[in-house]
Amino acid sequence: MGKLLLTGIDGNLGGQAAEYLLNIVDNDQVIFCSYNPEALKPYAEKGIETRVTNFNKMDGLQEAFSGADKLVLISMPFVGEKRQQAHRNVVDAAKEAGVKQIIYTSLVNAGDESNPSVEKIDHIYTEDYIKSVGLDYIFLRNSQYAEAMITNYFTYVKGDGVLKNSQGEGKMAYISRKDCAKAVAYALASTDYQKATLNINGSELMTISDFVAIGNKVTGNNVTYKEITDEENYQIFDAMGVPRTTDGKFKDGSEAPFSSEGMVTFAQAIRLGKMDDFTKDFQKLTGQEPLTVEYMFSNAEEFQVGDRHSMDD
Repeated sequence: MGKLLLTGIDGNLGGQAAEYLLNIVDNDQVIFCSYNPEALKPYAEKGIETRVTNFNKMDGLQEAFSGADKLVLISMPFVGEKRQQAHRNVVDAAKEAGVKQIIYTSLVNAGDESNPSVEKIDHIYTEDYIKSVGLDYIFLRNSQYAEAMITNYFTYVKGDGVLKNSQGEGKMAYISRKDCAKAVAYALASTDYQKATLNINGSELMTISDFVAIGNKVTGNNVTYKEITDEENYQIFDAMGVPRTTDGKFKDGSEAPFSSEGMVTFAQAIRLGKMDDFTKDFQKLTGQEPLTVEYMFSNAEEFQVGDRHSMDD
């Protein structure tokens, strides 16, 4: 049997997935990949096979993926043709290397053409491309990271106490990035899924008002929620120095390490009810319950969005 290959271990999601994976499989079963050689050193010191990869170029990818039966493609952090090309490079190289199955981190309701999220365009493109080349797959369609909104909540605690966005009373099953990483690890180790699309949802559907109320209950703060228009939402991010697209320049240590186009169209999708898919797929995959929003607020220092990781050239 070939090995289990996990890419992106330099990132927030991939690094956490690596930790979970090593708890459920032996070190000699895995290959870890990263564009950053320094991120690989701690694993190499444990005797784990490591390989340097740059998805923006085909050079060396087939060799890097050789010997693997299953491969995790963690979605790249930029949007548009650049991401689609990087994903094509990975899929093509995996096919050439004899990889049998790709696990891809996608987005909830990515297949809905009426979903206005700009992020979902690349996700459904990648899902369709994986299918088109004839590879087996597990698509993990993740709900929104709760960490992003917990960080956002505390931004407004430090400000005027009024959390503002344009998602209105739409619902989302917020999930921890740690649980998304756990789903990656279990999907990679599992032999139970073929050509599967799984919704990786949190413990319950809730509005942003519900989310804020939980935060207030746990922390003792008194944040309120105010719905604004999409254009007003853009203006808030503009004032924070957040770039409109992923081609822009990101501030180090930003509390919003995403493009505003991605965030505003995501909020629009939530408002329109395009992000409220809710299943027990996470529980079936991992045998565990997802972390609750209340637990995450109670341990908020462990559930912050963190820094942006990307290889842009």
